[in-house]
Amino acid sequence: MAAVERTVAATSVRSDAAIVAFAVVSLVWIGALLGVSFLATPVKFLAPTLTLPVALDVGRQTFHWFNRVEILLAAAALAAAVAHERPGPLGGARDGAAAPGDERSAPDVPYATLLAALLLGAVALQALWLLPTLDARVEMIIQGGMPPPSALHDVYVVVEATKLAALVGAGWLGIAALRGGAAHVDR
Repeated sequence: MAAVERTVAATSVRSDAAIVAFAVVSLVWIGALLGVSFLATPVKFLAPTLTLPVALDVGRQTFHWFNRVEILLAAAALAAAVAHERPGPLGGARDGAAAPGDERSAPDVPYATLLAALLLGAVALQALWLLPTLDARVEMIIQGGMPPPSALHDVYVVVEATKLAALVGAGWLGIAALRGGAAHVDR
């Protein structure tokens, strides 16, 4: 019986570490996303001495490198969510059954994993389609051309807003699970 209690306690500690990692990654990512996409980028275009081609080139480089960071953050969030919600030695109790006295069980529906997968999908969409397509438009402007009107920037903004909403939800789930409210929040 003592061995079972130690195993349950160890699993609970690993699950707690995973949900802490999930919450921290989500909250750090929120800060980075707000800083890069919703503050620094729009403000850059307010500088009167910064020409459009230079501003676009700086933006292209910024989003290229930020996307790489986001891929790592998305992978970390997904790994932490799966570790928290998966049964066995690396994660928590997947069926919602918690250790005695522990209300921080994994939800029946893996909301954290779903949010993390959504985030990874959004980042992949940007890396594989949106950024290369926008880069081609920026290159055309830098070379002195003018691309035809496009809604791609609007699509990018919608994806960024979707990521922000998913990250707020992920941070909220992580904090709620740590506070012991997972059974009430995730069902």
